[in-house]
Amino acid sequence: MAHDLYDAIILGAGAAGLMCAATAGQRGRRVLLVDHADAPGKKILISGGGRCNFTNIGTAPDRFLSANPHFAKSALGRYTPADFLSLVERHGIAWHEKTLGQLFCDGSARQIVAMLAGECEIGGVELALSSPIAAVDHDGSAFRVSLPARTVGAPRLVIATGGPSIPKLGATGFAYDLARRFGLKVVEPRPALVPLTLGADEALFRSLSGVAAEVVVETGRAAFREAALFTHRGLSGPAILQASSYWRSREPIHIDFLPDADRGWLRDAKRAQPRTTVRRQLAIALPDRLAETLAERLALPAELANTPDRRLEEAERRLAAWAFHPDGTEGFAKAEVTVGGISTADLSSQTLEARRVPGLHAIGEAVDVTGWLGGYNFQWAWASGWAAAQQL
Repeated sequence: MAHDLYDAIILGAGAAGLMCAATAGQRGRRVLLVDHADAPGKKILISGGGRCNFTNIGTAPDRFLSANPHFAKSALGRYTPADFLSLVERHGIAWHEKTLGQLFCDGSARQIVAMLAGECEIGGVELALSSPIAAVDHDGSAFRVSLPARTVGAPRLVIATGGPSIPKLGATGFAYDLARRFGLKVVEPRPALVPLTLGADEALFRSLSGVAAEVVVETGRAAFREAALFTHRGLSGPAILQASSYWRSREPIHIDFLPDADRGWLRDAKRAQPRTTVRRQLAIALPDRLAETLAERLALPAELANTPDRRLEEAERRLAAWAFHPDGTEGFAKAEVTVGGISTADLSSQTLEARRVPGLHAIGEAVDVTGWLGGYNFQWAWASGWAAAQQL
């Protein structure tokens, strides 16, 4: 059985697991990387529309959600976007920056997976793919993991199996079950970076399916200015996905449809063009179908000349904070990531090691740290994987 003993076993060959394995392997550790899928990095491949938004140069701890907002600081401070970018450049992968600090491959997300697999190879990492885990236990000196064909052991075990978002890629709540088995708390997981659904009373807006506009979406906890998209089920687009991470069931969200409009813009329009209509004014800044729907809902008299200023001010206020009442989200099937996860209260922020279970680490999306849309979750995967590997 000696050949089945390792310095560390890492469960999950996603972004965090690959990074952790490569780093530990290159530190001279004998590492086994286990995954139930038949290939590593499945979620990386579909990210960023297949181009992998691999980091964000604006990474800062305030762009992450966690029960402990300070937890991510240590790892993020020690392995930065610049560190990952230099790895990307060393492998000759061409990249470009899109809006808001987002970095993407010019080519394909496959290049990032190939890069990480190559780094694992340099570190002599052994891969056990298509290997569902039957059992994990601790015999007092080492962790033992039962795989289909053998049982392996190591003094250190890393949980890097992610959260339950996108089950069709094989995602499950395995990380949480395992954490609970070892006495770690789990912050209730919920879908994040996910479209919101609207009920029948807001069905009029569902008829705008496919229409998008740049807006400010506000949840009471956070506000984001980006595109929002109406869908046949409700609301999506970057601004909505961002807000969804902060949204709680039964709360309203508010949309400012004209974030650049000056106060009193409708009154000014009335003075300048008394015969114009709200619909015509809205169509200057918004897609025609959206302008029509909003004007219909505001139900003002046809011409601004016939509308009292008080009603115009009321319409302005409503357009600046239009309330929607989502009845839910599209769930884990469509969620890019998970909010919640293994409680940071039970982990060291330096090493990602469980405080009461020496040798057990948790990294990446399995942990209660969730980034904004735009490469932040990958940066947490790289940083947490790197930080844990320093202890292996």
